[in-house]
Amino acid sequence: MCAKQFFSIFAHINNLTSKQTGMNYTNLLTEYNNGILVVTINRPKALNALNQQTLSDLRQLFSVDALALEDLRGVVLTGAGEKAFVAGADITEFTGLDAQGGLDMAQNGHDIFFLIERFHRPVVAAVGGYALGGGCELAMACHIRVASDKALFGQPEVNLGLIPGYGGTQRLVQYIGKGRALEMMMTADMIDAKKANDWGLVNHVVEHGKEVEKAIEILTKIAKKAPIAVAKCIASVNAYFDSQKDGFAQEVIEFAQTVKTEDFKEGASAFLEKRKAAFQGK
Repeated sequence: MCAKQFFSIFAHINNLTSKQTGMNYTNLLTEYNNGILVVTINRPKALNALNQQTLSDLRQLFSVDALALEDLRGVVLTGAGEKAFVAGADITEFTGLDAQGGLDMAQNGHDIFFLIERFHRPVVAAVGGYALGGGCELAMACHIRVASDKALFGQPEVNLGLIPGYGGTQRLVQYIGKGRALEMMMTADMIDAKKANDWGLVNHVVEHGKEVEKAIEILTKIAKKAPIAVAKCIASVNAYFDSQKDGFAQEVIEFAQTVKTEDFKEGASAFLEKRKAAFQGK
């Protein structure tokens, strides 16, 4: 099946699924099956550039709508069309900004991307094509990244006289180190999927068009694990990078909370009885 056929079918399914889940957005398509929510940023003519409406849609999804899905096990975030995951922020909205407007815009992006990074279920970015500027920052806010072999990553903001404003100066360092991150940001050079994989920016590289399939495969595997324990893994790892928290102390707290769950009792019993555990998220 070619990509155009996939997205045509995907859009049709979305119309049905959106009615069932109550999710209706201006610039997002959603498909919900077997506990996995596939979210497509749907501005292909603009290479899925992040305008304020798209950011508002993402805020609504991760702060309200996805939280209401009781059997949710994971989220795939991808972009519509052949060329881009997200090719950056929508620069048409930057003209005329003063310092206060810039502060408000950057803070809004930070707040939304933190919602994704701190989401209690795993979020996998399925990156096909360009992931530049705000698109690279969005992918980095996700917990796992799957890239197609045609994906390109970059933080080209200096070409516009700007710096990354949605967390890029911080998260890129976490993934690829200070020297490489500074070089990418100061030269505005892009890196391909292979180099991104070699440097630790992405988890997997697959044939172009297979990135969503791979993301769903990963989430399907995670879905078989204890949901509370998965959420505690996310919280504990995030604590390592939070200057307001002691990551080791957070791990102790999260571990203690998992011990009292029904899932732990089930997991321990299943291990001793040599059977597969049936976790209930309790």
